[in-house]
Amino acid sequence: MVMAGGGFRFGYYLGMHAAAEDSGMAPDIILASCGGSLAAAIIHALPDAAQRKQWLASQEMYRFMCGLRAAPHARPLQVLGAALLRGLSRGRAKRVPDVFDDFMFELPGELPLPAAGQPQMSLAIVATRLLFGREHTGQARGSRALFAEVVFGPERACSLLEGWQAPASSPAWSCGAVAPGLLLDSAMPVADAVRSSITDMLYFPCHAHAGEHYMGGVIDLFPIEIAHGLARHVTMEAKPPFGQMLAIPALRKVFGIDGNARLKHVHAQHADAWVDTSDISSALRGSGMQKRIDWLGNRIRLEMPARLAEYAKDVEAQWQYGYRRGIEAYASPGLRLRHATRFNRGST
Repeated sequence: MVMAGGGFRFGYYLGMHAAAEDSGMAPDIILASCGGSLAAAIIHALPDAAQRKQWLASQEMYRFMCGLRAAPHARPLQVLGAALLRGLSRGRAKRVPDVFDDFMFELPGELPLPAAGQPQMSLAIVATRLLFGREHTGQARGSRALFAEVVFGPERACSLLEGWQAPASSPAWSCGAVAPGLLLDSAMPVADAVRSSITDMLYFPCHAHAGEHYMGGVIDLFPIEIAHGLARHVTMEAKPPFGQMLAIPALRKVFGIDGNARLKHVHAQHADAWVDTSDISSALRGSGMQKRIDWLGNRIRLEMPARLAEYAKDVEAQWQYGYRRGIEAYASPGLRLRHATRFNRGST
């Protein structure tokens, strides 16, 4: 089962997985990226759907989410101006990006993950390893690769992917800023793997571990090829397109990747079950964390529900959405896109 992104709506992944269990299709391995990696780590550590949902709706998780803060240097006009310049530029990863100091939000110190018991399935997580240091920021890239796609997972999973090309490096959507070889790491602790994967460029600072720096799984948000390399039966999400105003220019400037070209290719591939979450923004509008510009305070705010009970209600709504879509996918496995545009319809 692939858990591809999802932002901070972690609950719907728990619902998807519960639907797989109830349909007799519980996965042997979850392959996760970005926000999906935190949900996958909770599933990996706890033995049943009820305990997983309870953990996500807990005071500890709520406190963590409320602890996300705007970076002291992030000001609305500065952030919006930079986004406008990215939108106007057609350049693809022309310079080494500043992923060390150019970010909008700060993560609390530790992720609120449960202690692992006896996992019922395996976990693999996609992230990015930086191939440059802080001292290179702002330099012209030239023809060098700046990033490597990396999979953190158990030794068995890594052995199945040995010698693979990184899907993110394909010239069909990449300009050469991503190195061709897929990196594999079976030693990374789960908490560090999750923190690396959820560290989206421009949102959070990159994550340091054992002398290397890592950032988000957004480098390959829809790793369908890797999923097929790990399993004979693949459950995949059918996703909405990246936004043309903010997400596409950010991917283009940092990674040199055309995110929607990648997504259209993924939607044209085979999966044994497609979970349609293409309408998630409308179906879960107002659920969970919201971004707001505080013009008087000259700040960008992340706002959570005011009380734990309201947060738990949002988690339940997300869970039910994921569960319904999962049950639908296993009952009728073909690809469906409730929100289909020219930017996410499958093409070979």
